[in-house]
Amino acid sequence: MMWNLPNTLTVLRLFAAPGVAVMFLYFARPWADWYALALFVSAAVTDFFDGYLARAWKQESKFGAMLDPIADKAMVIIAIAVLTALSGMNPWILLPATVILFREVFVSGLREFLGDTAGTLKVTKLAKWKTTAQMIAIAVLFAQGVFEHYLVMWTFGMDDGTVSGILNGKEDDPLGLRLIYDGYLYSWTVGIILLWVAAALTLVTGLDYFRKALPHLRDET
Repeated sequence: MMWNLPNTLTVLRLFAAPGVAVMFLYFARPWADWYALALFVSAAVTDFFDGYLARAWKQESKFGAMLDPIADKAMVIIAIAVLTALSGMNPWILLPATVILFREVFVSGLREFLGDTAGTLKVTKLAKWKTTAQMIAIAVLFAQGVFEHYLVMWTFGMDDGTVSGILNGKEDDPLGLRLIYDGYLYSWTVGIILLWVAAALTLVTGLDYFRKALPHLRDET
C-alpha cells in the first residue's frame, strides 16, 4: 500500500519542490522560467490527483496523509522563496510571502507541540482554498517572469521612443511586443492579487488553528 500510485505522486511532488529552485542554477533564463513553471504546474496538478485517486481506489494510508501536507508546504515555501529572490525583494511579493512563510512555520510548530492532540487542527475547507490560491498565484507569477524576460530580451538595444511607439500602436510590431507586454502586465497584476488573497486566507486559517489549539496551551491550575 505504501508505494501505490497516489503515494508515488505525492513523493514525486515532494522531490519537485527543490527542483523548482534547481532550474535556476542549471539553466539560463528564460529556459529556467519555463522549466520551473512546467515543473511547478505538473506538481500542483498531482496534488489533486493523488488525493482523488486515493479516495476513489480506497488506497488512503497514514504515509500519504503524513506526506501530502509536507509536499504542499515544501512546494509553496520553496517557490515563494525563489519568486521573492527573482523579484529583487519587491515589497508586493515580499510582504505576502512573509505572511505565508510565518504562518506555515507557526502552524507546523503548533502541531509539533500538540503532539497526540494535533488532530484538533484538521485541514479545513478554507485551508484547501488557501493552498489552491497559493499555487495558482505562484504559477501565474512564474509565467510573469517568462513574459518579463522576453520583453527585456526583445527590446534590448531599442531606444525608449521606439519601444513606446510600438506599445502605443504608432509603429510596426513585427516581434509581437504588445502581446508580450500585455501578458507581462496582466500576469503580474493577477499574480499579485492572488498572492495577497492567498496571504489573507493564510492569516485567517492560521488564526483559526491557533484558536482551536488555545485550550490545549493553557496551563492547568
